Amino acid sequence: MDTQNLADLYRLPALDWSSVTARLDAGCDQAPGAGGPDRHTTWLTTLDPDGGPHVTGIGSLWVDGRFWFETGQGTRKGRNLARDPRCALSLATREFDLVVEGTAEVVTDRDTLIRLAATWAEGGWPCEVDESGTALTAPFSAPSAGTPPWSVYRVTARSAHAVATVEPGGATRWTF
Repeated sequence: MDTQNLADLYRLPALDWSSVTARLDAGCDQAPGAGGPDRHTTWLTTLDPDGGPHVTGIGSLWVDGRFWFETGQGTRKGRNLARDPRCALSLATREFDLVVEGTAEVVTDRDTLIRLAATWAEGGWPCEVDESGTALTAPFSAPSAGTPPWSVYRVTARSAHAVATVEPGGATRWTF
């Protein structure tokens, strides 16, 4: 991993990636009143066919040191990722604002989906693995997710950058 201090001109130390991941491991609940201005929203950016950005809020998880999310393959973000898996995720926490750039791939491993469905269910979304064993279903999801089944995507980070929002401050970019 390469670390670049983006706040060196202010004589601030580089942020520590392990502190960022420890904060993500502690959880970023999306329920109102849970963080951020009023909650933590993860924003996903994908690329439209003309190369322009498409940005939408998603329900993400941070599990096993990476981000995961779900959506229908027929949604705009699902179609964009099928054509070009490059994406970016952004999230504001109390301690830092974070952007992770990488690629998203559909995960169909049943054991992984069972584990992730249980994690989402613990957070209040009653999803489960569907009959095919390769996607999720539930009585509801965000309207932007489309109709079930919902595919689960794993994001493999290429780079990340964070800007500290608490003292002493700082900004750092990591390349993996």
